[in-house]
Amino acid sequence: MPGHDAFYDTLPRVDSFAALTDPASYTPLPADWVIGAADIVGSSAEIAAGRYKTVNMVGAAVISAQVNGFGGRDFPYVFGGDGATFACGPDLAVASARTLGVVKRWAASEFGLELRAAQVPVANIRRAGHEVSVARYQASAGVDYGMFSGGGVSWAERQMKLGAFALPPATEDEVPDLTGLSCRWNNARSRNGTILSVVVDPTPAATREAFAAVADQIIALANRLDRGGHPLPPNGPGVSWPPPGLTLDAQVSRGTTPLRRRKLQLLVSNLMAWLLFRTGIRVGGFDPAHYAEMVSRNADFRKFDDGLKMTLDCDPDTVRRMTELLERAQRDGIVEFGLFEQDEAMMTCFVPSPLQDNHVHLVDGASGGYARAAAQIKSLSV
Repeated sequence: MPGHDAFYDTLPRVDSFAALTDPASYTPLPADWVIGAADIVGSSAEIAAGRYKTVNMVGAAVISAQVNGFGGRDFPYVFGGDGATFACGPDLAVASARTLGVVKRWAASEFGLELRAAQVPVANIRRAGHEVSVARYQASAGVDYGMFSGGGVSWAERQMKLGAFALPPATEDEVPDLTGLSCRWNNARSRNGTILSVVVDPTPAATREAFAAVADQIIALANRLDRGGHPLPPNGPGVSWPPPGLTLDAQVSRGTTPLRRRKLQLLVSNLMAWLLFRTGIRVGGFDPAHYAEMVSRNADFRKFDDGLKMTLDCDPDTVRRMTELLERAQRDGIVEFGLFEQDEAMMTCFVPSPLQDNHVHLVDGASGGYARAAAQIKSLSV
């Protein structure tokens, strides 16, 4: 039997998203693992004030800091727009908690955002009557994403919002390692009518089978759309110069470098990237056409995080059908849901190396999609 630090490495990759509605696709986490969670306090107000890109970037920073802190070791995580959840083994738990504290302090000092953070033992979750199971979804040949089932992650997030298992900010003014985190791509405009942010959670009374049946129907509706409702063009959303979000990108990547100097550095490096993508010229081992194609293939636009989250490029008829389906399921006591429409999708990216195909692209609606859809869900059970 493999050690716990090898647990996630041994899991099979599931290459069908529809198969993730099946509980058999998931494996329970070891009892001595922990769930890490973080979200931005008052994210709805921040988004309403136009800071949706900042909210997304700080949420993605939670993941990026852990990836860099773990030295490239694989672990399951889910991006939620205004935060993230993940799991790690006992050998990484202490370092993970410290990293969350560093990100919490950085979010406050760099952006004036209050980040809630918690670390919840899986054993405590099970004692509360919930399960935490995980699967690995193979989005492309280069990237797979963790998926959660069993209700335990949602319980951990609710406990965090109540103040339980809270982690304090770091006491020293330390900058998190966010190497590879960026937001340099353009937003992607809807080609079918609207970018629809979908958040669907099971009610406490719903059986796993009943929720799976509803999720199957939602996924089937999405699969009728062009490319399954993928919100990004096949060759990526494109780049421009000067890049959008230059100041935000500089704040995230500057470390201890003065902001003005970092912005100038990014202007130069992004000009070079823009020229390569515009001309298609290969430099060394970098093929801009292949990279742009992999951006779309690697996009994390649908996920299971105890419930179903999707960012879809939808036509009006699909929006109507999905709304009717979810309203019926809500009346039947199976789900609670939120839908939010906007014109564009946006990405926040984590690129360990532009020469490999393992770059990660976290997708959300460009007007605060997941957070605004989740805000429509009124009933939260503890």
